[in-house]
Amino acid sequence: MYQVLLIIHLVVTVFLVGVVLLQKSEGGALGIGGGGGMMTARGAGNVLTRTTAILAALFMALSLALTWIAGHSGSSSILDTAPITTPLTSEQLKGEAVGTQPSGDAPAAPSGPSVPATD
Repeated sequence: MYQVLLIIHLVVTVFLVGVVLLQKSEGGALGIGGGGGMMTARGAGNVLTRTTAILAALFMALSLALTWIAGHSGSSSILDTAPITTPLTSEQLKGEAVGTQPSGDAPAAPSGPSVPATD
């Protein structure tokens, strides 16, 4: 049921975006639609306005239905299953920036320049 509503929701969304882009803007510079055709400008405006209103109502109803179904389905969020990590302390952050080990059994690197040994 959820997948069917989700697919319908995506189709309605694509059509809604298309219908909104077809409408003539108030400034007249951004509208794709407009020009001549089978209907007059007033008739096309009424059809596009009604279609936009119907698609917007369907979009909102489907959004609410999908939210309700997701909330009552008992599925968990990915945030609930994320591993819990402890934040690094400032000493650990300073040690990582320098490249030394902040703690542990490994010896620290020498601080001076390395000189090759002579035989």
